[in-house]
Amino acid sequence: MADEAAPNENGAAAGAPAQPRMSVLGQFIRDLSFENALVQKGVEGEVKPAINVEVALDAKKRNTEHQFEVITKFKISSKNQEGGEPLFLLELEYGGIFHVENVPEEQLHPFLMIECPRMLFPFVRRIVSDITRDGGFPPLNLDTVDFLALYRQEIARRAAAGEGGQAPAS
Repeated sequence: MADEAAPNENGAAAGAPAQPRMSVLGQFIRDLSFENALVQKGVEGEVKPAINVEVALDAKKRNTEHQFEVITKFKISSKNQEGGEPLFLLELEYGGIFHVENVPEEQLHPFLMIECPRMLFPFVRRIVSDITRDGGFPPLNLDTVDFLALYRQEIARRAAAGEGGQAPAS
């Protein structure tokens, strides 16, 4: 019988690299605003909404070891296609507190800006749907956000602006 390495506390064989681990410790709405311009000002004629969604991300290290705060920022505006009158504006900053271990330092920033927002997105989608429905509009079911593409765009933007490729999660 061959000698087998005993598993370590992470369940991996001794000598094997520890597997990355992530857990969501908490989630919260940091800021929420919904302005219903349709009710306030009214719109003449038929309403054909055009939706615009802007997404921004932020991550920072917390004082506790292995803990990070990740904030997803959504700005969703709707205007009438005919006439361009605003219908509504929804701004949401939704955050999560994550415990992240065994992620190499050079991979930590992309991990925080891609994987953590992916974990938060279903909750953001639900909040946006509920807020738009409660505001008198059909529920807005956001399309899935490609956080990897968003991350790559930001890295390319920073490189073009001469800011350096990736910012540390400070």
